[in-house]
Amino acid sequence: MVEGHQLVREALDAGWEIEAEFVAGGTSPVTGSDVFVLGTGVIERVASTEAPQPMLAVVRIPTRTFDLATAAFVLVADRIADPGNLGTILRSAEAAGVDAVVLTAGSVDPFNPKVVRASAGSLFRVPVLEATLASVHAGGLRTIGTSSHHGIAHTQTDLTGRIALVVGNEARGLPDDAEVDEWVTIRHHGRGESLNVAMAATVLCFEAARQRASD
Repeated sequence: MVEGHQLVREALDAGWEIEAEFVAGGTSPVTGSDVFVLGTGVIERVASTEAPQPMLAVVRIPTRTFDLATAAFVLVADRIADPGNLGTILRSAEAAGVDAVVLTAGSVDPFNPKVVRASAGSLFRVPVLEATLASVHAGGLRTIGTSSHHGIAHTQTDLTGRIALVVGNEARGLPDDAEVDEWVTIRHHGRGESLNVAMAATVLCFEAARQRASD
């Protein structure tokens, strides 16, 4: 389920099929086919937001395949639980030129409505797949784990070549024995123990993009 004209257009432009639209009276649909006009107050009862937009659409999730062996820049989100964080990660991943986002088992559903909204349309364009760190390794990618307390500073780490940046769960992070090739950390000041995972992923993705642009 996708809410709002802008996101529905993003899905349509990305080639996703709009199966049906549900609109409040007086609201124009996006596609003009399979449109259902809802009575007063209905959208407010069925939408997942407190102040929903006046249209919802049922969007068919396409069958997509992605071969990690063809990727050069991947972001792995390990057991990410918060849908807002995953949506932001997808948005930053697209902006930084990531080829695909890998979710490990136990992560939030990428098609959760909150993920869809927070991704601002990136979900429709960035390949998202569930896989293990072992399969990422098997794809020939150098895995770089992120940590709040150990590793080389992200600005001093080589983020060129075929890499997979790995960020961990909000509460626990990546375990110290995670099967990664090397560790990186974002050094920061103040008393905060670590950055929010979506913020950390954004910083790392854009540092990688910067290095790769000048490689």
